[in-house]
Amino acid sequence: MEAKLRLEGIQSNSSLEMGPLNDRPMNEFEDIPVRSHENGSISGSLPSYGNKIPVGSHEIGSISGSLPSYGNKIPVQSHENGSISGSLPSYGNKMIPNSVYKSIKTVVFSNKLNLLMPFGPIAIMAHNFTGNMGWVFFLSLLGITPLAERLGYATEQLAFYTGATVGGLLNATFGNATELIISIYALKSGMIRVVQLSLLGSILSNMLLVLGCAFFCGGLVFYKKEQEFTKATAVVNSGLLLMAVMGLLFPAVLHYTHTEVHFGKSELALSRFSSCIMLVAYAAYLVFQLKSQKDLYIPLTEEENQSGDGDHDNDDGGDDEAPEISKWESIIWLSIMTAWISILSEYLVDAIQGASAAWGIPISFISVILLPIVGNAAEHASAIMFAMKDKLDISLGVAIGSSTQISMFGIPFCVVIGWIMGRPMDLNFQLFETATLFITVIVVAFFLQEGTSNYFKGLMLILCYLIVAASFFVHEDPRSDDDNQLKT
Repeated sequence: MEAKLRLEGIQSNSSLEMGPLNDRPMNEFEDIPVRSHENGSISGSLPSYGNKIPVGSHEIGSISGSLPSYGNKIPVQSHENGSISGSLPSYGNKMIPNSVYKSIKTVVFSNKLNLLMPFGPIAIMAHNFTGNMGWVFFLSLLGITPLAERLGYATEQLAFYTGATVGGLLNATFGNATELIISIYALKSGMIRVVQLSLLGSILSNMLLVLGCAFFCGGLVFYKKEQEFTKATAVVNSGLLLMAVMGLLFPAVLHYTHTEVHFGKSELALSRFSSCIMLVAYAAYLVFQLKSQKDLYIPLTEEENQSGDGDHDNDDGGDDEAPEISKWESIIWLSIMTAWISILSEYLVDAIQGASAAWGIPISFISVILLPIVGNAAEHASAIMFAMKDKLDISLGVAIGSSTQISMFGIPFCVVIGWIMGRPMDLNFQLFETATLFITVIVVAFFLQEGTSNYFKGLMLILCYLIVAASFFVHEDPRSDDDNQLKT
């Protein structure tokens, strides 16, 4: 028996019409139970993308039921004229609120570290109502920590849409954006020494503490074997770090040997020239890594895609990692986090000297040890996580790669920014700080030369960092008075 089914004369606000069944393949309807009735109508269930439509017969030969729309049923009623009517859902008005809610849920509520976000507004209120610089500094540190981690997350999400080359530039720009923002506000306030010490502390923290914890935790998980990593990347990064030490060493030696051609000017001119050379060298390194030797030095984003894990994804979701938010959402969140970090950084920088006086802690210790903890929170967590999954190449890229970015990009960039601002920011980090960096680079290079790691190597790096921290706790900075005079 061959029958045609038509829904005609639909005259409601939202109408539906079904064409003749014989225009469609019969195998589509092999499983449709259909019953005939005395009045010539039929009843049964019609599939719509896997969802069945309950259909009932009526005396007038019409059918009524519920038509699914993306899983939501539409109430349909029959009328005497043989038509059916119902209401179709409108998704246009709900899409924007749902998208905003989903984006906020993904970015803000998906990480437990974001519980520290309210401390940012609390720090501002403490500054305005109490004036206790110690509390303002402490609360600002807590408030910036989750923002720095989310800034790295937004950068990572945006890198999915930009490709390896632009992604590498984004990582260079925003990977250490927190340190750079704090440094720019300190430069604006004339606190050149805080800029130098905070950037130096970030390098020391990444090379000793972050890498040491990654080696130590990974070695404890895989204590029966030595973990391995690619030596080529480690060698190139070690060479760049030694070049950065060279750039910092010569201005200091020139200053302390009193061999300047123009006293007080040659040191600054050499620093600015060396900074431009270091920026060119880092740009060439990015091209070398992402273009010329793409197969040998696999970018960090490609490593993550191959492993199926991200810095902020704790689940093993497969071999291909997909972005969690859209491109424009990433840009918007990147702007929001950068603006909020900029606001808190101003309060943080203004409270450094007050916190040093209130707590009795040297400014050098605050700048070298405490401030880098904020910017390195995301790197610290992700490096340890990947090391415990036996993915040391990614851990090395996070720790040593970040140190390379700061030494070859962050420090020269601040020198150039200070040049533009009219601030005498130079590469003379003083003998004590330059010697500390030089010894640290040599020690780490020796630990990386074999291409293997274990928990003992990690423990040694952590103990070296404790020695550095103790040294800066008892170190009196000779240039703090100069900065105070410049600020006033």
